[in-house]
Amino acid sequence: MLKQELEFRGISRKHLGMYFEELGGKQITNQFPYIYKSDDDWYGEIVGEEELSITSTFKVNRVYIRFYASDDMALKELIKNYRVKTRRIGG
Repeated sequence: MLKQELEFRGISRKHLGMYFEELGGKQITNQFPYIYKSDDDWYGEIVGEEELSITSTFKVNRVYIRFYASDDMALKELIKNYRVKTRRIGG
């Protein structure tokens, strides 16, 4: 299995888990690492969450996620689709 780890900021762990479910993953564990498996030969792990201080008053969460897939093309496709779910566009 190929693996890649990414960091997401400012998005809750629950939402990040929900995005795995929207892509076809099923939640396997209920604690860190939260594991989501799909029938399509991929799985993801929400490895950890911590608070990051940008300034003394501005703090955001930081969540680490690992993506696993059977081949490079599947891994790239999974990450591309996941990033679409996490995209934030102001208006």
